[in-house]
Amino acid sequence: MADAPRIDRREVVFAAIRAQGAGGQNVNKVSNAVHLRFDIRASSLPEPIKERLLAMADQRIVSDGVVVIKAQTHRSLPRNQADALARLQALVDAAAEVQATRRATKPTWSSKQRRLQGKARDAQVKAGRGRVREF
Repeated sequence: MADAPRIDRREVVFAAIRAQGAGGQNVNKVSNAVHLRFDIRASSLPEPIKERLLAMADQRIVSDGVVVIKAQTHRSLPRNQADALARLQALVDAAAEVQATRRATKPTWSSKQRRLQGKARDAQVKAGRGRVREF
């Protein structure tokens, strides 16, 4: 894995929101869930990582190049913030990893022969499944 740059916390915007789901009396009063917003284009990330992040087919990356992550698994605001930051860092780590380019290769002669022999064997098996005739 390539060395992914660390996310600068000053480039991240947190918004406290109310969490969904069950939580008892506290759920309607306390805003413990977090929306993390991170602008890819305005960040200090290297350009190749920015390009790979923007090219990702991830629903958390909005069309204007902003990553929006919602964290609500924990009951405290700081733990949800840390969770959201960790998920953002995992996204950047995935973008920092350069995929090897695939080079098309041709099948070898012997692999073609094995494939054709297998097809002929399967055809014989299927031909033998017909109705049995009495002479």
